[in-house]
Amino acid sequence: MSVSTVASDVAALLAHAGGDRRAVRRRARPRWTSACLLASDCVAVVAASLAGVWLWSLVNPVVSLDHYFPLGALPALLVMVYVAFGLYAPAGIDPVEELRRVALATALVSLVLMAAVFLAKEVEGYSRGALLLSGGLTAALVPLGRATLRQWLATRAWWGAPVLILGAGPAAAAVAEGLRRRPQLGFRAVGCVCDPGDAPAPGGLPWLGPLARAEEIGAAFGVKHAIVAMPEEGPRRVQEILERYAARFPEVTVVSSLLGVGSVWVSARDLGGVLGLEIRRNLLDPVNRTVKRACDLCLGLLFAAAALPVVAAAALWIKAKSPGAAFYRQMREGFQGRPIRIAKLRTMHPDADRILEGHLRASPEARREWERFCKLRDDPRVIAGAGRLLRRFSIDELPQFWNVVRGEMSLVGPRPFPAYHLDRFPTEFRALRRRVRPGLTGLWQVDARSDGDLALQQRLDTYYIRNWSIWLDIYILARTLGAVLRGRGAY
Repeated sequence: MSVSTVASDVAALLAHAGGDRRAVRRRARPRWTSACLLASDCVAVVAASLAGVWLWSLVNPVVSLDHYFPLGALPALLVMVYVAFGLYAPAGIDPVEELRRVALATALVSLVLMAAVFLAKEVEGYSRGALLLSGGLTAALVPLGRATLRQWLATRAWWGAPVLILGAGPAAAAVAEGLRRRPQLGFRAVGCVCDPGDAPAPGGLPWLGPLARAEEIGAAFGVKHAIVAMPEEGPRRVQEILERYAARFPEVTVVSSLLGVGSVWVSARDLGGVLGLEIRRNLLDPVNRTVKRACDLCLGLLFAAAALPVVAAAALWIKAKSPGAAFYRQMREGFQGRPIRIAKLRTMHPDADRILEGHLRASPEARREWERFCKLRDDPRVIAGAGRLLRRFSIDELPQFWNVVRGEMSLVGPRPFPAYHLDRFPTEFRALRRRVRPGLTGLWQVDARSDGDLALQQRLDTYYIRNWSIWLDIYILARTLGAVLRGRGAY
């Protein structure tokens, strides 16, 4: 295919897509996204400050809201620090990284403020307890407000920022799928740019033209961010692309050839003019394991005590609805492959195995669903009423808090599946799972829950193990509460 032919094809394509191009340029409003995040943060900071002072006044009546009105400029100071932490980029901030930045920025401002109050000898006038409580509420309400905002606006056409994907190989396909599955990142792929004869455009994206016309295509769509997803081309070729299109795309993300390796806790290192990627295995660090275990023990004891009356009431309900024991115990695979015995509130009939075998034999459709998910949406084994309600809101899992306290499980981690479930996974993935304690909840539960098939379970659990951090655990625990209350994907 000649250069002139390619040029005419691209010109025709851009002319044909004129309406789409104008729509993309008209709808793309990255500044609107930043403004919405700013407004959400301001509301959250003011609400947290007022609530913190008011709550502390219940403990210390000397504290008064009126006395804190001169500190009304503090929300503006906090937002300025958020700007310095890069929290108003319209796209590209992972929710876990966002949570970490918000917490660190809020802690920094709170500590500086308390130190300033102490040094100014205003301890009696301004309570450090009120400031500390306000800071804690701010660190919680700001991410909550942002998550709510994204849930509401992430599907809007103007949300985030448009992006071009340069490449059409497996890496480009993985990027396209990742952006489609996580719209909260804010990147909206408008199309793929690759040379004719390459693989088809990934993820159903339209082919917009060859690499030689990337600058023109980017200008036509008003795109300022490009993702170079062609690690198979080699570093020299990628460097040429970066230098050629630096003026058109001031923000460029380069996809590494290390697909499948941890992607969150990776840092760039200058090795004497050579770019190196430092990949940290956080869950292999003894200090991190100790911190995770300490959190599990403290929160596990608290949650186990709070769950006792709920578990007792549920057990009595099960006994009234179905003959047999109220609890169901089963051996599962734990840390380093050691067997652990977990307890659940029984939600199925005593002869559940016989019922399942007969149902799968009678229904080919149910058998296909079982083969794909190892679960059934309409499971005949489940006790009507009590069993379905307990499973819908995950109440049947509450006894496992005691497994967490004993150190057999963690609050967050891959779920301890039955043997018939684990046997469906590859040997390599099972070996990876054994390196961490199984969890009461996990990334699969909050992202897909029972709606995710075996392939998605494997992908999400692998991501968690390779990218673990205390911030990821906090993020999953916070999302677990919402998933349980909504009862989404539980059956």
